[in-house]
Amino acid sequence: MTEPLLELADLRVAFGDTEVVRGVSFSIAPGECVAIVGESGSGKSVTARALLGMAGRGSRAESGVLRIGGRELGRAGEREWRRVRGRDVGLILQDALVSLDPLRPVGREIDDPLRIHERMSQPERRARVHELLASVGMPDPEFAARRRSGELSGGLRQRALIAAAIALDPPLLIADEPTTALDATVQARILALIGEIRSRGTGILLISHDLAVVGHLADRILVMRGGEIIESGTAAEVLGAPREPYTRQLIAAVPSEVPRGVPLVRNGSPVPTAADRLESASTAVVASAAREPSLLAIEHVSKTFAVPGGRFTAVDDVSLEVRRGETVGLVGESGSGKTTLARLALGLTTPDTGEVTLDGAPWSRLDERTRRPGRRRIGAIYQDALSSFDPRWSVGRIIADALGVAADGHRPPRTDHGIAGLLEQVGLEASVARRRPLTLSGGQRQRVAIARAIAASPEILICDEPVSALDVTIQAQILDLLDDLQRERGLALLFISHDLGVVAHMADRVAVMQAGRIVETGAADRVLTDPEHPYTVRLIADAPRLVRA
Repeated sequence: MTEPLLELADLRVAFGDTEVVRGVSFSIAPGECVAIVGESGSGKSVTARALLGMAGRGSRAESGVLRIGGRELGRAGEREWRRVRGRDVGLILQDALVSLDPLRPVGREIDDPLRIHERMSQPERRARVHELLASVGMPDPEFAARRRSGELSGGLRQRALIAAAIALDPPLLIADEPTTALDATVQARILALIGEIRSRGTGILLISHDLAVVGHLADRILVMRGGEIIESGTAAEVLGAPREPYTRQLIAAVPSEVPRGVPLVRNGSPVPTAADRLESASTAVVASAAREPSLLAIEHVSKTFAVPGGRFTAVDDVSLEVRRGETVGLVGESGSGKTTLARLALGLTTPDTGEVTLDGAPWSRLDERTRRPGRRRIGAIYQDALSSFDPRWSVGRIIADALGVAADGHRPPRTDHGIAGLLEQVGLEASVARRRPLTLSGGQRQRVAIARAIAASPEILICDEPVSALDVTIQAQILDLLDDLQRERGLALLFISHDLGVVAHMADRVAVMQAGRIVETGAADRVLTDPEHPYTVRLIADAPRLVRA
């Protein structure tokens, strides 16, 4: 029998009097991938961090057994943990922007473990850094190594973080949502890389809310709820014949197989029926929207940015329109220009050439003072809601600000009622208004972001990766919420996402971006099932699919 790389028995983690992990036990053998799935707050990430002595400030972690590579670490001190981290266990975190030092080039981040743990010359380390960046699909590794994290897109930052985690080729790798911020093509490359690492005998602990990714990579799956493992088995057993109702709810909430206009959640449970799957409203919505005039029109827009040695073209002669009541999905690789196009649409960036119009009137060419009264007509929802909030403000003040409350804090009549009404509309209790964003879960923060976005009764929402950081059931609730708001308010949505399953569920039409240009556009059903452009074909082929058996 091969000795396990990781042995864990009866792990318990508490913060004060609250126990958040209760009696978790499992092992990982060389070359085995074990995945933990569950909703936000189920204890997945705390469990993963406890395996590295990093459960969190104010935590109390205890276990019957915590053995890594045959070494008992249940009572290890910080000095011993520092010798284990990086060399014996690598860690890939979800939030690359927070995990990388914004003041240092990413090459230095990857070089650190090599400098500390390996006897290599500086030229050898530099060559190894470039090799690692190339292995995770980083374009122009030598140039990227000299850039800071803030100069890279979310997907490129995540690749740099993965390169740092595997720098010392550790026998055990903990990957906490390693592909959340990545588009389908890069995600496929990273999954293939993790699979290759596993084939060399590395054990993998994978934390993910993406069941398609889990089914693609995991040998065994552990389902967590309320700090406990409630179901475990092979990937085929758990995804193909789940025993627990909770596991069945997680699987049912995956949006890729649920048509446009069909709710993902009913009465609090994600349980679309077989009949629902045949009731797609996409064709009817597209036909209806085609009769509407363009609300947002992007006409032959281009945008370049200065970079060392010249200029980079982020958006190249792009034309796109969004009609009233319609959802247009925008997909493409990280760095393809999607977010720059969103900023152009919002009037936050001025195009070099071309024009953006709102309801037929000039928008992009206006000076900000002239544009400001029209800003209420167009709202935005971002991937990282927390970064878009002032952490010192309460939720109530955040929404009041969007409602147009005076800067001195004086509220016009019925503002409190308006805040409570908006919170109720996005599924939150009025008491949430007194809380600050840091005290809310990821799903709650995203609901607050939506409440803020709709506070001024906009006609169109620009949604830039609004659910990519959320677990599958919270994601389903947010997607249903956006659908409901669209029907109730007649909203138009420009929905940017790297998740083709989400886009398939939400979009009436799809536009595909590559290298700053739109290479294909059309009805979602047609583009995602019968693509014409080779790039779209590859993008769809690379997207992981949920395998139930």
